[in-house]
Amino acid sequence: MTTAQTPKKPGVAERLAALERAIHDRGSLLVAFSGGIDSSLIAAVGRRVLGPDHCQAAIGDSLSLPRRELEAARSLAQQLEIRLTVIEPTEQNDPNYQANAGDRCFYCKSNLYEHLIPLAEQLGLAHIANGTNLDDLGDHRPGLRAAREASIVSPLVDAGLDKQDVRDIARHLGLPNHDKPASACLASRIPYGTEVTPERLAQVEQAENALADLGFTGFRVRHHDTIARIELPIDQLPQILDAELRERVSTALHDAGFTYIAIDLDGFRSGSGNILLTHNGNRLG
Repeated sequence: MTTAQTPKKPGVAERLAALERAIHDRGSLLVAFSGGIDSSLIAAVGRRVLGPDHCQAAIGDSLSLPRRELEAARSLAQQLEIRLTVIEPTEQNDPNYQANAGDRCFYCKSNLYEHLIPLAEQLGLAHIANGTNLDDLGDHRPGLRAAREASIVSPLVDAGLDKQDVRDIARHLGLPNHDKPASACLASRIPYGTEVTPERLAQVEQAENALADLGFTGFRVRHHDTIARIELPIDQLPQILDAELRERVSTALHDAGFTYIAIDLDGFRSGSGNILLTHNGNRLG
């Protein structure tokens, strides 16, 4: 009895060529830019394939975007010589977004695309592209429905690329953020069913800035009313037990407005907030 082997991935050059074809076929693109590796790769390859006039980028500056991420995205775009427009979405004014049900991301992305569509028309760009890759398609991502309804294109999916492919190609091209950990908006730190407010977003941002300043990476601070639940990578859990560092973390998060500080023993898990959408492993709704 033989064991089926996983098909070998094509070489990096071949995967890059597939992405170049997917981008070239679109003619011109406005990339919904975040500074993350997915949208950065599309923008960088698009600039090379289509030219700087026909591949530009835009980032939505709202309360759910950490200031650090905005400045990092601006710096990266400048470094890659990508033309970046900063827009100001208004999802914070939408009661459906504020309600923070399981489809919050749908309303957030719909609002973003409503702002990007006229910008693309103004710039003479035929399509708006997002950074969706194949791995995203199996996750709980209501934003994908918003993308379909707005006719947003996904060059990474068109090229058949998953997250590892993206990182491989980005490393091959020398993109400075090829190993950047995945990020998410500040609203993702607030449990579904708890209203998204400017005050809660500010608390999370202040707390996460403090942890970053203390040297932690790849973490999340989850907002549970008076409780801050810190998710750290498992290998960083021992660090926070150091008496001096633990005291500094505690002080910083109390200063951010939390009464109780908790460490999640399960560590960091991307999308852990989606647990609230399931019951005994079965998705609700």
